[in-house]
Amino acid sequence: MRLNKYIASAGLCSRRKADEMINEGRVKVNGLEVTEHGFQVEEGSVVEVDGQVVTVSTKPPVYLMMNKPVGYITTVTDDRGRPTVMELVEHMEERLFPVGRLDYNTSGLLILTNDGDFANLMMHPGHKIYKTYRARVRGVVPLHKLNILRKGVYLDGVRTAPALAEIEKHGKGSTVLEIKIYEGKNRQIRRMCEAIGHPVLELERVAIGDLTLGHLKTGHTKKINPSDIQALVNLANKSEKAMDAARGKTGKPGRAGWARAKRK
Repeated sequence: MRLNKYIASAGLCSRRKADEMINEGRVKVNGLEVTEHGFQVEEGSVVEVDGQVVTVSTKPPVYLMMNKPVGYITTVTDDRGRPTVMELVEHMEERLFPVGRLDYNTSGLLILTNDGDFANLMMHPGHKIYKTYRARVRGVVPLHKLNILRKGVYLDGVRTAPALAEIEKHGKGSTVLEIKIYEGKNRQIRRMCEAIGHPVLELERVAIGDLTLGHLKTGHTKKINPSDIQALVNLANKSEKAMDAARGKTGKPGRAGWARAKRK
C-alpha cells in the first residue's frame, strides 16, 4: 500500500494532508524517515507519524456531520492554543478529522470522518461537489454585482470558477445571499464578497451536495446516513466520469469509481 494511502486509511487525515506530512519529514517507516509519496508499505512494517505508531483500522469507517460554531478552527490540533472542532467530539472513541475547512468566524455544516479516501474525494475540486453558503453581507447588492460572482471573481490574479449566487432577501443595510461554489480556496466566499465591495458580516455553510444541516443544533453532531454518504460518492463519481470522457478516457474507473466500489 502506498504510504500516503496507508496514513489516510489509518484515519489520521486525507491523502493530500498525508503528502504534506511526508514532505515535512514527519513520517518514519521501520525507524527511517521517508519523504517519498509512492513508498510502498509492506505487511508488518511499523509506520510512525510525529513519533506515534499508526495502524490501519479494520473497523467500519465513521461519518459525522457537525453544525460548527463560530470560534472554533477546523484542525485536529492548534499550536496557538485556539479551540478546535475536535474538542466537540472528544466523546467519540474513533480518531476523526475534519473534511475540508471552515474558518474561525464561519459556522455551519462540517463533515468529520476517519475515512481518508472519502475525505480526499470530497475535497478534490475537480469533482465539483457544490458547497452552499448563506452569507449576510454589508449593503444592498445590485444585480450587476451578483453577476460578477456568477462569472467568477479574480483573487490573487486568478479567476474563481463561476458561483451559483442568488439574493435571498434585503435587510436594513445588508443583503442575505445564497452562494454555491465547488472550489475550496482559503476564505473564498469572504474574499469574493470583499472583491465586489460587500464584505461578509455573517457566514454559514448550510449544505454539501444534497447533505444539509437540517435542524442540527449549533455545536452538535450526528451520524450521517449511509445513503447520504453514497449520494456524495455517486456525485463525485459522476463528475469523475465526465472528466474522463472529456479527456477521451474509457474503460478505467477513476478515484471516485473506486471509492464507490469499495462501499458495495
